[in-house]
Amino acid sequence: MKLGIVGLPNVGKSTLFNSLTKAGAESANYPFCTIDPNVGIVTVPDDRLDKLAALYNSAKITPAVIEFVDIAGLVKGASKGEGLGNQFLANIREVDAIVHVVRCFEDANIVHVDGSVSPLRDIETINLELIFSDMEVLERRHAKQKKAANNNKDIAKEVAMIERLMKHLEEGNLAKNFEREDDDEEAFFKEYNLLTAKPVIFAANVTEDDLADDGNSNDYVKEVREFAQKEKCGAFVICAQIEQEIAELDEDEKKMFLEDLGISSSGLDKLIAASYELLGLISYLTAGETETRAWTITKGTKAPQAAGKIHSDFERGFIKAEVVYYQDLLDCGTYNGAKEKGLVRMEGKEYVVKDGDVILFRFNV
Repeated sequence: MKLGIVGLPNVGKSTLFNSLTKAGAESANYPFCTIDPNVGIVTVPDDRLDKLAALYNSAKITPAVIEFVDIAGLVKGASKGEGLGNQFLANIREVDAIVHVVRCFEDANIVHVDGSVSPLRDIETINLELIFSDMEVLERRHAKQKKAANNNKDIAKEVAMIERLMKHLEEGNLAKNFEREDDDEEAFFKEYNLLTAKPVIFAANVTEDDLADDGNSNDYVKEVREFAQKEKCGAFVICAQIEQEIAELDEDEKKMFLEDLGISSSGLDKLIAASYELLGLISYLTAGETETRAWTITKGTKAPQAAGKIHSDFERGFIKAEVVYYQDLLDCGTYNGAKEKGLVRMEGKEYVVKDGDVILFRFNV
């Protein structure tokens, strides 16, 4: 999974990126301190892996990973060359979802580019820049396809759709709310990889004081949550400064620190949960002496396609899947014990993989 982090300058975006990835992106109280897009890889915490690895005496544990791309702070006019943001918008065209960091705190010592804190105005500023960037993509595609439309019905159909889509964006609407009329239009639409078609998770950045009640007493957070609900986006509360402090601690210290703050989950945990929920993702597990590993798939994935995540040969030559639920395996203590109790099932090509399934694939190529 790949997530792009966007936001205005000085909203805590790079501080959050640093804490999530421990990658040390430069963070300072002035715009554009992130000159190059920073990329960091984060492992997805999963307690099940350690327990399974202990059961199998695995030599190696491989968790699922998320790749974060941190983009320079966008400002009004970024898509037209203002600031530095427009240089990096291309870097988030390939992401699965956008994490939009929104400032929900007052601090006279940290400059806001627009002079005051207003989450909805900030969201609108970023959305407009993403819309303008999408329109540039569509204008180029339209100019190219228009020439060939006279002699080709399919291309003429695409040109007509692009014109409808551009009108939709010009009115300030996001691409994800554009109605596609049939499968052809859906295929065209996916090809454009538009920024405003991507799922969005809002990270409401608050002060430490607002963390204990999950931002419920913060009016700015309420605005962000209401907007997110209306737009069918994800939203969670984070304190980027606290996350940076947590990032320096080991697991036991981190747990104690969070308890002292009166919170149960770190910002990374919240972000991963929000990402998986928004994108409809789950993890299945494989285990053995060589390796215990988590594999991320979309809900509803059938066994052969899940096997294909490991290797294309597994999907091509799929015969069956031996499946046992993680907790059942743990309760029985051994794979053979679970088998004796009838908890290991043989599943075929139509089996829909569930979160927490421990699977051994049988295949023949």
